Amino acid sequence: MPETILNKLRTLSAYRKALLLLFLLSLPMVNPWVRGDGVGYYAYLRSLLIEHRLDFANDWRSANESFVMGRVLATGEIDPKQYTPTGHLENHFTVGPSMLWAPFIVPVHGVVLTLQRFGVNVKANGFSRPYIVAMALATALYGFLGLWLSFNLACAYCPERWAFLATVGVWFGSSLPVYMYFNPSWSHAHSVFVVALFLWYWHRTRQGRTPAQWAILGLLSGLMLDVYYLNIAVLLIPFLESMRQYAKKWRSSEPDWDAMGRLFKANVVYCFALVAAFLPTLITRRVIYGNPFDLGYSGEWSSRPALLQVLFSSDHGLLTWTPILIPAILGWFLLRKHDRELAGYLFIASLAFYVLVTLHVNWDGLSSFGNRFFISLTPFFVLGLAVSFREFADLVKKHQRAWVTATSVTSLFILWNLGFIFQWGTHLVPARGPISWKQMVHNQFTRVPRQVLTDLKAYALNRTALMQEIEREDVEQLKKHQGDYRTE
Repeated sequence: MPETILNKLRTLSAYRKALLLLFLLSLPMVNPWVRGDGVGYYAYLRSLLIEHRLDFANDWRSANESFVMGRVLATGEIDPKQYTPTGHLENHFTVGPSMLWAPFIVPVHGVVLTLQRFGVNVKANGFSRPYIVAMALATALYGFLGLWLSFNLACAYCPERWAFLATVGVWFGSSLPVYMYFNPSWSHAHSVFVVALFLWYWHRTRQGRTPAQWAILGLLSGLMLDVYYLNIAVLLIPFLESMRQYAKKWRSSEPDWDAMGRLFKANVVYCFALVAAFLPTLITRRVIYGNPFDLGYSGEWSSRPALLQVLFSSDHGLLTWTPILIPAILGWFLLRKHDRELAGYLFIASLAFYVLVTLHVNWDGLSSFGNRFFISLTPFFVLGLAVSFREFADLVKKHQRAWVTATSVTSLFILWNLGFIFQWGTHLVPARGPISWKQMVHNQFTRVPRQVLTDLKAYALNRTALMQEIEREDVEQLKKHQGDYRTE
């Protein structure tokens, strides 16, 4: 087996090997902790694995202070207001991340129980380090697999060099690193994986999908929703594809009723598979809220969309905080030259996703680096950026010059983004609410260069103390926003 793996690695292209190497080199940045929203995501797996029921009380009591505020009283008792009519703790976070962690955490639990029998002092409670390390590494792996699949999709439209550069650019030039490494208990890296897997499989089978392939696509669609509800916008892609095929068959000189019937049956198979894959969410909603369709987000929507703020606000605006996404979005329009249908599907699905975000009362993501909601669209951004690079190279006509220019610009985007992440993580800029661009730019050229090496050393050698200090500062900032003690 090891020899087979080595042989397969040797056959990989230089760009694919470089992606693998970058991932391995980045693993020391993984931060094993459960914090904020991650408490809710991780609680499903931990409570079922350790306590064999959906009882989140121990998760809430063991959570970080900013999560506990407003949930746990000073006496250590959970605020009675946190309980639903079914007697369960309110937990609106999705169950999908726990589903994806399970293949890693369950074996770890078995190993920990075995070690206990041999007298090793390690707690089998789901909170001890083996569990948390496995969770964090699994998140990083899912994020990387999502990037790998995004790279493969981009290669269908661009030479490998541009797909590689786009993958690396979005990987380190967007909000993804924060949730792939720093906050691994959140759902965003998982969402990158499931959206990329869905899009890759949809694209691979789009020329002629069998009923079995429609069923697989339905299962992947349901899994996307289990992980992140806003991914419902991505489901417009197979819907629009089917509508286009119905219209094409209807408009032919003689409507092909047999073909339309086969497609309708395939769509029914897809819908049944989607519902089957979405059952874990429906079941947990039924248990927690008493209604399988109560997602726990009542009152979270506004009738006044924040159309411009989502994109341009200093309060976590998508394009102002992560500007590398500007050429990525431009690439969706340039893709029309190569695949008009796909370009249309991506644009409409992204537009729907954007509208949903603008209607959310917390469209800024509260404590968010950039607008974290859009991390789900990472595969879209990788493909778009790769197409932009390709079109730039064709315009310049001298591909070596285009490569040097594109690499230089991408490197600047990445350096700027990593410096910004450092400011956000160390609270040189507020984690919540709008920031001062003047102060942020000043920090990029003064405080970041002075502090980065010291803090990176602390991150590597004394991470627990550093995380405690970051949490303390976050709690202080959160207390300034009295009246909203909810976490992200």
